[in-house]
Amino acid sequence: MELVKNIFFNTDKLIANSTVKISYTGLLFQNNSEKVFIHYGFGNNWDNLTEVEMTKTELGFQAEIVLNSEEPLNLCFKNSNDEWDNNFSNNYTFEIESAPTALVAVGEEAIVYPRRLRKSYIWSKKIKLALYRIFRYFPKLISGNYKREINNDENV
Repeated sequence: MELVKNIFFNTDKLIANSTVKISYTGLLFQNNSEKVFIHYGFGNNWDNLTEVEMTKTELGFQAEIVLNSEEPLNLCFKNSNDEWDNNFSNNYTFEIESAPTALVAVGEEAIVYPRRLRKSYIWSKKIKLALYRIFRYFPKLISGNYKREINNDENV
């Protein structure tokens, strides 16, 4: 997924507490830099500031980083000559979505097996349908009125 020109991620969404692979084909790659480092942090204060050397490939420089915050991801790139690509002093900023929340067990029994939950749901639907049919058609069976109704239009 391309969120900004020359920066690609291997996922559609950036989700907190996950690992993402970044590919960079920007100015430093185009200028044939030998080494490029990704310099990144989270939030307005660049918390958890980290710098990782990227691997040079035919498709650009690539690195894997851990998104250990829900704050926006800020990043920029530099080469071994201390030349920076920081989006013209604006830095590259990407929003991170919250990780999906897990089910929390209340009481001693936890919902551990989702298949059991699905099976019980299906069985409850079958039982409701059976009861509906019994209450709808049973009185007709007893009274002998269980013949199919024919429209008068069909007899003409």
